[in-house]
Amino acid sequence: MAAVDVQLPQLWDINKSEAVMANDPQKIYKEYDYLRSHCPVAHVDVHLAESGGHGFWMLTKYEDIKRAAGDSDTFISSKCALVPSDPRGIRRPPLKFDGEQHTPYRTAIDRTVKPSRIKRLEKILDAHANDLFDGLLAKGQGDICNEFGAEFSGLIEKEWLNLSEEASRMLTDNVRPFVQSWRTGDWEAVKRASDAFYVIARDVIADRRVNPRDPEEDPASSLLLERDAQGELLDEFNLVGAVRQALIVAMVAPSILQGAMTVHLAKDKALQNKLRSDPSLVPSAIEEFIRMYTPYRGFARTATCPVTFQGSEIPADEPITMTYAAANRDPDVFPEPDKFILDRENITQHLGFGRGKHRCAGMPLARMALKVFLTTLLRRTKDFDIAGALGFARLPEIGLLSCPVKFHVS
Repeated sequence: MAAVDVQLPQLWDINKSEAVMANDPQKIYKEYDYLRSHCPVAHVDVHLAESGGHGFWMLTKYEDIKRAAGDSDTFISSKCALVPSDPRGIRRPPLKFDGEQHTPYRTAIDRTVKPSRIKRLEKILDAHANDLFDGLLAKGQGDICNEFGAEFSGLIEKEWLNLSEEASRMLTDNVRPFVQSWRTGDWEAVKRASDAFYVIARDVIADRRVNPRDPEEDPASSLLLERDAQGELLDEFNLVGAVRQALIVAMVAPSILQGAMTVHLAKDKALQNKLRSDPSLVPSAIEEFIRMYTPYRGFARTATCPVTFQGSEIPADEPITMTYAAANRDPDVFPEPDKFILDRENITQHLGFGRGKHRCAGMPLARMALKVFLTTLLRRTKDFDIAGALGFARLPEIGLLSCPVKFHVS
């Protein structure tokens, strides 16, 4: 299917564009349409410090992004995994490790998200979701992203990582300052919040050394079993780094997506009622929501050698952003990409969780948590409407940070 030919101002500059600098998703999607048609391999000069001083490349076509995400030998994560990224250059596994260095960390995490454990966690998180909705419905309104999403994300981390009550609260208290300071480039504030996460991670590793748990039920215990390519146990620095990384993986994206899903269903009453009357449709709906409202604009890779996309050569050692949110609305792959289509034939091809060796390790957990959220929202309400101005996320995310909702229960 041919792309719609979007026209933008003659003096349009990608460095000042909605796609790079703005937050309103609808404006960003429009510019992604333009980029796919007119400049599918774009060079961006902003965020210089965070990308090594030479800007970054932006891919917006599905097939190009699929190629880069699937070839972890040519396109590596160890140099730059996100734009903007922490200028301190800290490498934490598994996200910023490649090849044989990446393998033991990913193996350890994968061990803890097997179907049997996800099923057990679903029952626990369902109870947490109901408790959170008790408070929201008692008031009749609330912010899905902040009053539900932020709290629920903390509970996901608590149950998956087996955190103590104290550690769980410390995590939740520091996530918002961390995310906000990251977006504004306040790196001192980022460090303060990150230091709190490191305290939690060190305490968890120290406890599991003395009190190991079932490695299929506990990420830290699972990590402590793994060995590197030389047969040595994983070193303390990287063990702590891996737990530190795991602490925040569920703290941002889920609440953004929950907000987008809520807004969509508040506008589409027919779909809302259809899903409410037949909960078996919810998993399929969630996949289409993930495609339409991918919460990250994209992750980055660095080419180990010169590469060519769409006739444009990218030199080695320059960051390349794989714009998943653009790929998932590529009309050459997803016909009528701006339309919600339940049971879309090729929905399994979406890149909402990435692709290849660095595909989101928490994918089974994320899918389950989104299912718990949506089924609980629909089961506990008769209807809901947006009740105020929406707050938008900033680069590298895309979507909602604030979503005020009025709930109707009778």
